[in-house]
Amino acid sequence: MRTAFHEQLEALKATLGDMCGIAGVAMERATQALLQADLLLAEQVITDHDRLAAMSRKAEESAFVLLALQAPVAGDLRTVVGSIKTVADAERMGGLALHVAKIVRRRHPGHVLPEEVNGYFAEMGAVAVDLGKSAREVVLSGDPDRAAQIRHDDDAMDELHSHLFTVLMDREWKHGVASAVDVTLLGRFYERFADHAVEIGNRVVFQVTGEQVAEG
Repeated sequence: MRTAFHEQLEALKATLGDMCGIAGVAMERATQALLQADLLLAEQVITDHDRLAAMSRKAEESAFVLLALQAPVAGDLRTVVGSIKTVADAERMGGLALHVAKIVRRRHPGHVLPEEVNGYFAEMGAVAVDLGKSAREVVLSGDPDRAAQIRHDDDAMDELHSHLFTVLMDREWKHGVASAVDVTLLGRFYERFADHAVEIGNRVVFQVTGEQVAEG
C-alpha cells in the first residue's frame, strides 16, 4: 500500500514539474509575442493555456485522493498539502503569461511597448523563464538548497520592475496614459510570475525540512 502511495506521489510531483515547465514556456512565448507584436504566437499561448488548466484540475484531484485514501503524515502530509498549493501557483504562472498574450492580441497590429522599455521586458522575460525552470527543477528534485536560492534569484526581477517605474514616472514619458497602463500591468504580471516561483521554492524547503523560510 505504501509503495503504491509513493508511486502516486512521484507521479503527482512529475505533473507539478511539467506544469511549472509549461508555464515557463508560455511566458517565454508570451514575451516573444510582446516584443515582436506576433499575433500567432500570442494566440498559441492563449490556446495552450487550456492544457495547463486541465492538468491543474487533474493534479488537484490526485492530491485530494491521496489525502482521503492514504491519510499521510509528517513529511508525506506536507508534500501532499504543499502539492495542492503548488498546483495553484503553477496555474497562476501560466495565467500571467496568458494575460501578457491577451494584451498583445488586444493591441495588434500595433506594438504594445514603447521602444525605450523593450529592453526591460526582454530581461524580465528571461528572468521569468529562468525562474520557471528553477521551480520545475526543485519540484522534481526536492533540493532545499536550490529551492531556497529561488528567492535570491528573484531579486533581479524586483530590480528590473523598480527601474521600469522610474521610466514610467519620468517627465519625458510621451506615450500617453493608455500605454503607461499597459506597461504597468505587464510589469506587474512579470513580477507576480516570479513571486509564484518563489512561493514554490519556499514550499519545497518546508516540505523537505519542516522549516518555514524566513521573510526578508
